Amino acid sequence: MVSYELHPPLHSSRSWLSRIKAMSKLNHNHFHEFVTEVKEKVRQAQYAALRAVNQELLSLYWDLGELTVKKQEAFGWGKYVVEQLAKELEKEFPGTRGFSSQNLWRMRSFFLAYRGHEILSPLVREIGWTHNIVIIGMCKDLQEREFYIRMTKKFGWTKKVLVHHIENRSYEKFLLNQTNFDKAVPEKYRLQAKLAVKDEYTFDFLEMEAEYSEAELEQALIKNIRAFLIELGGDFTFVGNQFRLKVGVKEYLVDLLLYHRKLRCLIAVELKIGDFKPEYKGKMEFYLIALNEHIKLPEENDSIGIIICKSKDKTVVEYALKGASQPIGVSTYSVTSKLPERYLGLLPTKEEIQARLENL
Repeated sequence: MVSYELHPPLHSSRSWLSRIKAMSKLNHNHFHEFVTEVKEKVRQAQYAALRAVNQELLSLYWDLGELTVKKQEAFGWGKYVVEQLAKELEKEFPGTRGFSSQNLWRMRSFFLAYRGHEILSPLVREIGWTHNIVIIGMCKDLQEREFYIRMTKKFGWTKKVLVHHIENRSYEKFLLNQTNFDKAVPEKYRLQAKLAVKDEYTFDFLEMEAEYSEAELEQALIKNIRAFLIELGGDFTFVGNQFRLKVGVKEYLVDLLLYHRKLRCLIAVELKIGDFKPEYKGKMEFYLIALNEHIKLPEENDSIGIIICKSKDKTVVEYALKGASQPIGVSTYSVTSKLPERYLGLLPTKEEIQARLENL
C-alpha cells in the first residue's frame, strides 16, 4: 500500500503563515489596548483614593476648627486651650503630623474663614491643605478666594504657581481681561486662553528712560527674556523677535512670536508705547491668518494675538474686538508692580463677579 504525505502548495503555505502573523498582531493589539485600559483604571482609582483622603483630611480639619471655635465661644477659653490640645493630641498620636499648635490655629482660621458660606465651605475640600492656607493668608475677599480655589482645582496649580498668581494680581486682571475669546476660541481651551492673557503686564524689571521707542522696549524685553516670560505666566516659550512673515512678494515683521505649551499655539505679540488704536486689530488679524496659513503645524491650534499698549480706552477696545474674527487680547503694561488705583474702580459688580466665577 502506497502512502502519500500531503504538503500544501508553497504559495498556500505562505498565505497560511501570513494569516497566523496577522492574527498574532491582532491579538497583540487587543492585548495592548487591554493593558492601556487597565492602567487608566488604576490611575483613576489612585486619583479617586487621593482625592477621598484629601477630602477626609479637610473635613477633619474643618471639624476640629469648628469644635475649637464653639468651645471657646461657649466657655470663654483663650489661647491656652489650643496649646494644651496640641500637646494632648501629639501624646495620643505620636509620630502623626498635622496636630501642632500652629496647625490647630490654622484649622480654627480655616473654619472661621468659610463658616456659613454655602458655596465655599464644600469647595475648599477640593484642593490641598497648603493651598487653602495660602489662599486664606493672602486673600481677604471671599470672591477672590473663590477664584483661586476654582483655578487651583481646575488646573492643578502647585503651591508655588498659586502664590505667583496671587502676587501677580491675576484675579483682578482676569476680571478686567479684554479679549474676544468667547467667540473666537474653541470652548475646550477657552478658559485656559483667557488665563493666558492678562489685562495688564508689569515690567518692573526693566530700566527704561522716561522717553523710549517701541524698538527700545522690545530690545529691553529681549534682554530680560526670562523675567518677561515669567510675567506672562510661565507657560510661554520664546520663538523670536521681528519674526518674518512672507505674504505674496512682501515681508512683514511680528514684534514678538511666542509659543504657549498648554494651548499648543503660537502667540503673536505687538508692542505699542501709546494708546490702543482700532487699526491695530486689523494688523494683528492679518498676522494671525498668515501664521495659521504658513507657520503653524497641522497638530497645533490656531494662533492667538496679544496687543500690549501703554494705555487703552476699554470702550474703544470693546468696539474694536466686536468685529474681530481672529482671537485677540488687548492688554496694557506698566513699569511698576502696583495695580493702578483706576483699575479698582473698573471691577465688575459682586453679582457679575459671582456669575463669572460660577461659569469657571
